[in-house]
Amino acid sequence: MMHGDAERRRKIRPALRSLLAVLSLLAGLGGSAALAQSIMRSPSLNISSRVPSIDRSMPRIDPNLAGRGVTGFGNNIRFQPSCTAADRDSGNCSGDVTTSSNSRKNGKKAGNSSSEASRGSRAIANEIVAEIDGTLSEAQVDALARRHGLRRIESRNFELIGVTIGLFRITGGKTLEAASRQFAQDGSVRSLQPNFRYTLQGESAGAVEDDPAKYPQAELHLPQAHALADGANVTVAVIDSAIDLKHSEFAGVTITPLDALDSKERAHPHGTGVAGAIVSHVRLMGSAPAAHVLAIRAFGTSGKAAQSSSYVLLKGLDLAASHGAQIVNMSFTGPKDAIIGRGLAALAARNIVMVAAAGNAGPKSPPLYPAADANVIAVSATDAQDKLFAASNRGSYIAVAAPGVDLFLPAPDDKYQITSGTSFSCAFVSGVAALMLQRNPALKPQELRAILTRTARDLGPPGPDDQFGAGEADAFAAVSAVVALGMPVAVAPQKPDTTDVSNTRSIQPAAAENLPAATVAVETPASAELQRNAGKTKPAVP
Repeated sequence: MMHGDAERRRKIRPALRSLLAVLSLLAGLGGSAALAQSIMRSPSLNISSRVPSIDRSMPRIDPNLAGRGVTGFGNNIRFQPSCTAADRDSGNCSGDVTTSSNSRKNGKKAGNSSSEASRGSRAIANEIVAEIDGTLSEAQVDALARRHGLRRIESRNFELIGVTIGLFRITGGKTLEAASRQFAQDGSVRSLQPNFRYTLQGESAGAVEDDPAKYPQAELHLPQAHALADGANVTVAVIDSAIDLKHSEFAGVTITPLDALDSKERAHPHGTGVAGAIVSHVRLMGSAPAAHVLAIRAFGTSGKAAQSSSYVLLKGLDLAASHGAQIVNMSFTGPKDAIIGRGLAALAARNIVMVAAAGNAGPKSPPLYPAADANVIAVSATDAQDKLFAASNRGSYIAVAAPGVDLFLPAPDDKYQITSGTSFSCAFVSGVAALMLQRNPALKPQELRAILTRTARDLGPPGPDDQFGAGEADAFAAVSAVVALGMPVAVAPQKPDTTDVSNTRSIQPAAAENLPAATVAVETPASAELQRNAGKTKPAVP
């Protein structure tokens, strides 16, 4: 034992001498100690923390609020354990109002791919959407709001979901989270959430005189499909921006204007283009030229882009249901939204077909809504070469794809535009659904989806994938399959004057690169790289 101690002392002595030499050197340097410290390597210490780690993805529940439906106001009052911090940072939740430093960093790193999701997950400042006691009078609701430092903007009973919903603005200087927490404690409040912001999936940049980019009719086999059905006696609700009802493409079409916005918005390129993809029938060919359109104005253009909100869109869904819509076209995106989810579920319970744009936030975007809702047919976009639109969202929720790149569509003031995006591929599929319902009005949404996906033309890897879903929709195959199943066939009324575009006046071919920059629109701002990669070659007129 003594021998071992002596051996250890013998080995330690050289190290001690070296340490003493270093200490002497440092003492002599005096004011240069900072420099010496900067070149000395600090030891690496691996000391486990005694402080227990905290899982911040789990909500902190106020016991006073237990049992109330409060969503989307951050960790303090969120009752969604499955919504992790990563989900919040990506925008794939019903939404935090405040943005953490991590989410801001992630947003910068993600660039274009997360821009749409982060934009959609923001709420309108200082506004709360709440389900309230339906027996209260307007005066009582106003008094309720004042007690909690709020002002009632509007409240109404929504027949679609059978409850009274109010829209409130914070007036007392409280934060959205604090005001919501206090409001949720009132016995007259059933549930509440932020008033989320929604964006259209396309902004037209300009108008053109004519263009040969009319390939959708060939891709979807519309001429053949229209020999069997044209959408007559089928009502399609288009929840969008204002439509130019006087456009020559809509001559003879029944369009019923409805307003969920309560404003005087003028005709907008997006709504006009979406309607055109469905019911155009003069120089162009929509997918269901004889369908009845409910033009539900729900997006206003107060800023650079047309926007809407949870409350206004719920009004739009309510209007669609109360006016007999059989199909609801939703060419917009936003975050996962509890109140809109209730509206979609109610539409599904009424066997109303819902079609939505997958979104244009790029391949790295989380799922956007309402397309990602299980009750909705989500549509991605393809170009004339059957390639996926570069800015199109991907995901297992994609049902089918349809043409959506460099489309020639109507624009306000009886003009035309070239535009791209999933908004318009969505509209084409809504029209295809109208053809199928004309053949069999009793077709259930699940049956229609099954036929639509089964008859789609497979693109990409064999079988369903997260880019094209089941493949590109085929109107003729889908309508034919409805008949092949032995379902009752409605008598097709006389078709309107659907002049084939190949028989119209001579069209001067124009390559995309020769078009003025202002005439080419890509839905929702995407990165320059995605825009450059989007399909640009325009085919000849079929």
